[in-house]
Amino acid sequence: MPQAEGTVRDLIEAALRDSDPDGPLRWHVISVLRQRGDLESFIEARRLCAADTVTERLLGVDIMGMLRPFADRTLPVLRYLAASEDDAMVLYSVLIAFGHLADPRSLPTVIELAAHRDPRVRYGAAYALQHVLGDPPDPSGLRTLRTLAADSDADVAGWASLGVALWSGR
Repeated sequence: MPQAEGTVRDLIEAALRDSDPDGPLRWHVISVLRQRGDLESFIEARRLCAADTVTERLLGVDIMGMLRPFADRTLPVLRYLAASEDDAMVLYSVLIAFGHLADPRSLPTVIELAAHRDPRVRYGAAYALQHVLGDPPDPSGLRTLRTLAADSDADVAGWASLGVALWSGR
């Protein structure tokens, strides 16, 4: 594994050089920033979320989804992106971040994006829903999860069906 060392900016620059959104260096940097869990990492991730390029916004969202200590500050940024973003992969990453943060305050946004035309976004919603339903689970969130379990895309339907099964077994 290539080493990712230096300041938060250095780490982010290294991650941006990894052109694969699932690349090992990129995710190593995200892991290092998650472990740091500091305000500087949050501020840089927030800056990336406002960037002009999809690559930078994706990285910013993926970092934010790992910074649970900053959920109160992260959720408004992610909700803004969910409402304003056109790129399906950024929306997918926003939903995955909501799932990682596991905060029920994101549920209305997740429900809204569950009806998106792009199956990648619906897949992200299926993932996020099972983590943000709350306890006890929100009835509208469960309905949305059941709707996604019947989605025309097999991956969306499969992931949502797993979520339904997990919640039914509680």
